[in-house]
Amino acid sequence: MNVPTSAAGTARAAQSSTAFRILARVGYVVLGILHLLIGVIAVSLAIGGGGGSADQGGALSQIQQSPAGTALLWIIVLGLFALAIWQIAEAVVERDPDEKKKWAHRIKFAGTAVAYIAIGATALVYALGGRSESSESSQSFSAKLLAVPAGVVLLVLVGLVVVAVGVAFIVRGVTRAFTKNLSLPGGAARSGIIAFGVAGYIAKGIAVAVAGVLFVIAALTHDPEAAGGLDSALRSLAGLPFGVFILCVVGAGLAVYGLFCVARARYARM
Repeated sequence: MNVPTSAAGTARAAQSSTAFRILARVGYVVLGILHLLIGVIAVSLAIGGGGGSADQGGALSQIQQSPAGTALLWIIVLGLFALAIWQIAEAVVERDPDEKKKWAHRIKFAGTAVAYIAIGATALVYALGGRSESSESSQSFSAKLLAVPAGVVLLVLVGLVVVAVGVAFIVRGVTRAFTKNLSLPGGAARSGIIAFGVAGYIAKGIAVAVAGVLFVIAALTHDPEAAGGLDSALRSLAGLPFGVFILCVVGAGLAVYGLFCVARARYARM
């Protein structure tokens, strides 16, 4: 099955636009800033030095309260939506000769686009003066899903999918697969960016996988309040043996992932 020529042509035209590429690179920068703030909040929670949600909502709330916060939020919205459109274009023009790999890549690009759209939509809520709590959204979603027939099975599947995404992040970090999409410089800069990528992908993978586990727990205990977003996942780490240390390490890793995203804005192949 081939993508219609008109769609492929539109995608290529978008990718050839200098202005659009710049906006997409801005998307990586703002994604990096969000993860940097999330990491800082997580470390602050671990050492008991602050509050707030260690998720996109918490990061966006801090930006909303800063000078020129509204303007910054609109830049975040534009950057993330441009990045999402770029991922969709990548899915459309994917040309891997192996049909299975081609559709696997398309699914990955589409899934990434959905994630960017979701974060961008949350940023839009904050830009318009509203607020959004990921833990409440996750609990509401879990409650609605548990209320339908076979809801427990469906919620377990959702949790397993989220865990799989987290594991994919970890594998991508360990294998350094992310370097395939970068045009890296040589020397110390190359080594530093790769090190940041490895640490960042592993830390984000752990956080995402824990969030998936919370969905599974919510399903098996029939308790939607057990589910939660990134903030709940990070806070649950604090309850483990050596939890404060683990949360500090994961929080620092998320901040490092943010720095990697900023570098990615410069060196991503686009």
